[in-house]
Amino acid sequence: MLIAVFAYATVQLIIQRPATPRQRAEWLHKFCLRANRRLGFAVRQHGIFPRSGVLICNHLGYLDIVAIAASHPCVFVGKSEIRNWPFLGWITAMGGTVYVRRGKGGSAGRAQSEMKSAADAGVPIVVFPEGTCSLGDTVLPFRSGLLSEAIAADMPVTAAHIRYRLTQHNETNRSLSDVSFWDDTPLLTHIFRMLSMRGIEIELTFADAPIAFSVGADQRKIAAEEARAAVLQLRAADF
Repeated sequence: MLIAVFAYATVQLIIQRPATPRQRAEWLHKFCLRANRRLGFAVRQHGIFPRSGVLICNHLGYLDIVAIAASHPCVFVGKSEIRNWPFLGWITAMGGTVYVRRGKGGSAGRAQSEMKSAADAGVPIVVFPEGTCSLGDTVLPFRSGLLSEAIAADMPVTAAHIRYRLTQHNETNRSLSDVSFWDDTPLLTHIFRMLSMRGIEIELTFADAPIAFSVGADQRKIAAEEARAAVLQLRAADF
C-alpha cells in the first residue's frame, strides 16, 4: 500500500512538474492527504491552520510532516542533508522544502529569501525550531536563527503542538516510541515497524493568534524562549 502511494505521487510529479511554491505545496498537501487515508491514520485538529506566515511546532518524527501537510498546503524548512537522501530528497525538494545548513554562517539568511517567496505566494511555512526529533515527553529548547529571520521579515509566527496516541491494542513490545522517530533506528526499519501498528491517532493543535513577541529580531534568544513557551502552553492545554 505504501509503495502504491509513493508510486502514484511520483507519476504525478513527473507529469505535473510543479514549479512554484503554491504548486508544490498543493502537490504535497494532496499526497499527504492520500497517504493519511490509505494508511489509516486519524488526524484530530484543534484550531485553524494559519493561512499565512510561519507555523512553529514541536517535532516528533516524519509523521509530523504527513499530518501537517495533509491539514493545509504549506512548505517545510528542513536540514540540508535531507536533499541528498535517495528518492526522499527528490520528493522533499519537489514538495517545496526550504533547506538550511546547520552551523553554516548565513544559511538562515539565505533561507529567508525562499521563505519570503513562499509567503508572497500565500503559502504558510512550517518550522521545527527544536532542530531535531524527540520522544514527545517534553519540548526541547528552540534554535533561534530561522525564528529571528521570520521576525525580521515581519512574518506572523503562530504556535502549534503535535502529539500521538494509540487508540487500539498493539503487541506488548509496541509503544508510542515506535511511532515517533527520535532515535538512531534505520528509517526503513522504523517505517515498517510503525506500519504494523494499529490505531495511530495524530492530534494537531493550533494557537488562536500569532505570537505577540516582546522583543525584536535582534534579541533572538528571548524570542526563541517566548516561542517555546507558546508551544508549551498548547501542550499543557492538550494534556
